Amino acid sequence: MNLPPAPENACQPADLSALSSYDYSLPPELIAEVPLDRRDASRLLVVDRLGQALTHGQFADLPQWLRAGDLLVLNETRVLPARLRGVRGATGGKWEGLFLGVESRGDWRLIGQTRGKLQVGEELHIPPPQGSAVAHPLRLKLQSRAAEGEWLATPEGDPEVSDPFQRAQQLLEQYGKLPLPPYIEREVRADLDTERYQTMYARTPGAIAAPTAGLHFTPEVFAACRALGVETATLTLHVGIGTFRPVAVERLADHVMHSEWCELPAVTVAAIERTRARGGRVIAVGTTSARTLESIAATGPLRPWSGETNLFIRPPYEFRVIDGLITNFHLPKSTLLVLVSTLAGRDLMLRAYREAIARQYRFFSYGDAMLIVR
Repeated sequence: MNLPPAPENACQPADLSALSSYDYSLPPELIAEVPLDRRDASRLLVVDRLGQALTHGQFADLPQWLRAGDLLVLNETRVLPARLRGVRGATGGKWEGLFLGVESRGDWRLIGQTRGKLQVGEELHIPPPQGSAVAHPLRLKLQSRAAEGEWLATPEGDPEVSDPFQRAQQLLEQYGKLPLPPYIEREVRADLDTERYQTMYARTPGAIAAPTAGLHFTPEVFAACRALGVETATLTLHVGIGTFRPVAVERLADHVMHSEWCELPAVTVAAIERTRARGGRVIAVGTTSARTLESIAATGPLRPWSGETNLFIRPPYEFRVIDGLITNFHLPKSTLLVLVSTLAGRDLMLRAYREAIARQYRFFSYGDAMLIVR
């Protein structure tokens, strides 16, 4: 097998604090545009941190790389239909944007693009999808500019519920679409993405992107894990806009992570403690689960907690909770590639990516998976 060539400076020690050290070249045809017919039909690249070895398999066979007593920690966030398309009320020009969240007083945080400059007081008109029973457009009145191109906007009309998030969720279900990542260059397909861009255990609405490592799990995989003696536990982290935004600085220490809301319940803390007591491994399913656990442990003993995290895991970070990670393949020069490289080692991780490319793995949200263990 011929691997893609390593970078010219591969013989020299990498500067682990520099963004350029986490780069690779990906043939565009390896970006997965659609999911496979079966979730667990994806391939699995197993990365052995201690042995520095790479093994190729199928996700359906995940249990053979796990041990009795291990614990899988899953992020049960659910993706909102946060993609919005409409027109500017003043000009009729097209507008496309993304719902980012809702303030306590009911204003929505939005980001979007259109020709020309939006003005305070202007309205955005979002029509219902074709075939919808809703007859009138959603009107969003722009109230003020916020940081990094965001706007605060108020949905007009009398709310049916008093809770601002519940109202936002109702309106998004009526007017929004799932926000597929920008590297998937096709329209959302209701017959495909509505189910497959959610994990089968998604429970708590609030994310604007899926925790994609969990997309591979099926009832059969979970049943095989249980039969082996592998437990599962859940937490929540609502994936935010930081997933879509590139790192704009060369020095990793200068990058400011966007905050994301997360929650670790007491039952999951207890499951982790049981796992530690029996000598099992804590394996995070997805970087979101890893960041939630490590964010809380960074401030003291692991405990039930909820709040905002902006933890950026980068060298020389020392992991306090997780022993392993199930993850998809990540964009070049991204915070997520830095995270997995911090866990596995930058050289081993880039070697794994070169081998995955050589073997024609499928990349990104609908792509194949990786298991990093020791």
